This record gives sequence, structure tokens and C-alpha cells, in this order.
Amino acid sequence: MTDVKTQPPATTRVAGAPVRAGRRHRPLWMLIPGALLTLVVIVIPLLTAAYISLTDLDQYTIREWIRSPFAGIGNYTEALTDSPLLHAVAVSAGYAAIVTVITLPIGVAAALATQDKFRGRGLVRSIFLIPYVLPAFVVGTVWRVILQPDGVVDGWLGTDRTLWLNGPKSFWALIIVQTWASWPLIYLLAVSGLQAVDPDVHEAAALDGAGWWAKLWHVIFPYLRGPVSLALVIAFLHNVNNFTLPFVLFGIPAPHDVETLPVLTYVESFQNFRFGLSAAMAVLSLLLVAVPIVAYLRAVRLTTGEES
Repeated sequence: MTDVKTQPPATTRVAGAPVRAGRRHRPLWMLIPGALLTLVVIVIPLLTAAYISLTDLDQYTIREWIRSPFAGIGNYTEALTDSPLLHAVAVSAGYAAIVTVITLPIGVAAALATQDKFRGRGLVRSIFLIPYVLPAFVVGTVWRVILQPDGVVDGWLGTDRTLWLNGPKSFWALIIVQTWASWPLIYLLAVSGLQAVDPDVHEAAALDGAGWWAKLWHVIFPYLRGPVSLALVIAFLHNVNNFTLPFVLFGIPAPHDVETLPVLTYVESFQNFRFGLSAAMAVLSLLLVAVPIVAYLRAVRLTTGEES
């Protein structure tokens, strides 16, 4: 009798050996719902706005907007030269950057203050979140009453009929209100970063005799670098794109010092009925939004060592 050599089953493989790409199960069909949602919510509106920005669409041609006159880059040229777009961009970017810088130490300090357990910590954390969970319409309405001439703020400061909602002081009024409403975002992400700190690291630092400042600088802050960087990007984008708060706080037309980019786009669309021009402004605002996003993604790639 001849020996018969048995072959291993086709499905048998050595443990730990890589599976060939052709044999992997790739259920790409599961991506279809997300792809359709992205297409409907992001891609189609973006392409529509880009098309409208190239047309002379106004109240006279809105009924047949597909057949509206083609304007080319005329709307972009007007937006960059003849409209107050550059001023609105400067106002939006300036106040957003100032608010983001102010809210950073406030949010981190609040997170550090509530890190250790104490009686009533849950209540304190809930109170800290009140400015963030309140609707922007409510925040703007309440602060509009507080900042009225001879109102609560004038009573506290002992001044007489200060125009907080009009004139040069309106810019700083917007910064104060936006800071009060948005600092809990930094606080939330800082708390998430603090919860990721390994307790053994705290014990090791205590055994080494590290003081409060050394522990904060060498142990805690490295864990907060990622969450705080993300919080700064999100906070800046939120402040730049905020429409409800300036709209409710100052009304329309807004004072020149607080004419932000979203408010200007709204005015050109629904008051001046220059839909093509407003669409061009919206497309240009994407460049402003893309700058911090690209910078953050670049920083993440450099930190993780990934190639561009």
C-alpha cells in the first residue's frame, strides 16, 4: 500500500499569519447609508451653493433659478471688492480668536477645580454646563435686557446710559456674552482629557515628591494637549459661524462693529435678495473655516508621525 499524504484543509492557516486581501470580508455595502447621508446633507447643498454663486440670482430670477443669468466670478469679485465682506471676516475672526483665547484658561481651570471628588461635585459640574446648554436665542434675549442703557450692567458699574449694544462697545459686549456662553465647551473636553490620566501616574509623581506645579506641568498638561487642541479648533469654528447670538443680541441691521460674516450673509440673502452674492460669500467663508481645520490635522499628523 502506498502512503497517502493528507493535505490540510483549504481554510486552515497558521495562527497569526496575515490574511490575503482577496479573502477578506469587506462589507462595503454598510457604508451606503453614511454615504447617502453625506451626499444629501453636505455634497448636494455645497454644489448647489457653488452653482448659485456663479449666477445673478435675485428676487426677480428666483422662480426660475436654474435659468438665471450666468455671472461667472462676478459675485466673487464684488464680494472681495465692493461689499463689506473683508470687514465682516475681520470682525468674525477677531472676536472668535479673542473669545477662544479667553475661554481656554477658564475652561481648564474649571476642569482642574472639579477633578478631585468632593461633596456636591455633580451639582457644581451641572451648574457649569448651564451657559452651554441654554439655547442661543435665550442667552441673547437675556443679555440684551441686561445690557440695556441704565440696565443691570450700568447699575453694577455705576455708569449712566452706556450704549453696550451700539457703537464701539458693542464689539466687547459680543465678546463678553460669547465668552459666558461658550467656555463650558473647553471645560467639557478638558474634563475628558483629565479622566484619561492614569491614576498610577499621579501616585508615581507623589512618590517622587513632585509639587503641585510640577505635577500640573509635567503630568496633567501632556494629557490635555490633544483634547484642548481639539477644543480650541471647535470653539473657534463655533464662534466664527455663530449667527443666532449676534442676530438676537443686536438685531438687524447690526452695528458696524459687530457685523459678522453669518449676519452679513443673511442680510445679503433675505434683505437685499442678492442670493448669488450671498452664496459667493458663503463659499468664501469655507476658506476661513478650512484654515484652523487644516492646521489641526497637520499638527495631529506631525504628532502621530504619519506622513502627509
